[in-house]
Amino acid sequence: MISNQAVVATLRSQRIELPSWAFGNSGTRFKVFAQKGVPRDPYEKVADAAQVHRFTGVAPTVALHIPWDRVDDYAGLARAAEELGVGLGTINSNVFQDDDYMLGSVCNPDARVRRKALDHLLACVDVMDATSSHDLKLWFSDGTNYPGQDDIRGRQDRLAEALAAVHARLGSEQRMLLEYKLFEPSFYTMDVPDWGTAYVQCIAAGPKAKVVVDTGHHAPGTNIEFIVASLIRADRLGGFDFNSRFYADDDLMVGSADPFQLFRIMHEVVQGGALNLDAGVAFMLDQCHNIEPKIPGQIRSVMNVQEATAKALLVDADALAAAQAGGDVLGANAVFMDAYNTDVRPLLAEVRTGLGLDPDPIAAYARSGYAERIVAERVGGQQAGWGA
Repeated sequence: MISNQAVVATLRSQRIELPSWAFGNSGTRFKVFAQKGVPRDPYEKVADAAQVHRFTGVAPTVALHIPWDRVDDYAGLARAAEELGVGLGTINSNVFQDDDYMLGSVCNPDARVRRKALDHLLACVDVMDATSSHDLKLWFSDGTNYPGQDDIRGRQDRLAEALAAVHARLGSEQRMLLEYKLFEPSFYTMDVPDWGTAYVQCIAAGPKAKVVVDTGHHAPGTNIEFIVASLIRADRLGGFDFNSRFYADDDLMVGSADPFQLFRIMHEVVQGGALNLDAGVAFMLDQCHNIEPKIPGQIRSVMNVQEATAKALLVDADALAAAQAGGDVLGANAVFMDAYNTDVRPLLAEVRTGLGLDPDPIAAYARSGYAERIVAERVGGQQAGWGA
């Protein structure tokens, strides 16, 4: 069984990346709800992300979304982030918010549109070079709504061609992470609908291509931990996007709907060694804080991941393996449930105290006065949100 000291050391070294877009205004399909103090540019987004890291100690990087986070000087943005105690992380491409992409981007039947989309992806690699980022996140809204609308195999060929071109452009220390989604915005076919399609395309693209798992991108009842275990086994799990869902791609705070699922997933991550920093798995929040305050929502999400991770680390691996080998169904499940039912909040308080942090990040942030300060200072200008 892993020692308490080892658990604490692992939790102190955990890294969870923050999404810049979660600090902007977001909402439902029907309404984007504005909040006071929301960032107006990427610099203010990074400043807010730095607050999450300040109070949690495990969120040292912030992912950018291009063109939402476009600036004239990316190296300057990286320096500004460093001065705030954080760094720039994954670069997320956007080939879904342009009129040209109505019938798809890299899978579009129009060669001109495909070229435009590919040029954007290659430009995102340029941003990676400027920010010293290692990962390019690729999500495509490409697909069809009606049978016969387009050639399914042809679209897969176009996708493969684009991925090969991006793979060839990557530097020696850079990767591309391919994300899949069951449905939305296309409802007959999505060109990357599941982990199998993403895996096959990554294998064809090359060794720098890996799969991203997003908890909200699956059919109800899907065993996500099985997918995670399988991708770890194949050494193709490149990243994990944390959020939570009740029905579809809700993008709610991670662990809010089914914390037991999050624990089961993190158990496979721990068992597979994917929590180790040298495993190269990028763990990131991917959420839209529609009605809750942005920064506390991010802090709570980080805390939820920490709790699930702590419980996963407390699973008695030796006892579990012995019960499994002996065919002891109830015994194995009891070992599993004992860890899940453990109150790990005192343990995490110890972790935070060891990092020189307040054991209650939410309360510490509330006392800091930062929320009131940004409301007073961020008056005028264009607030950031979806598409900006």
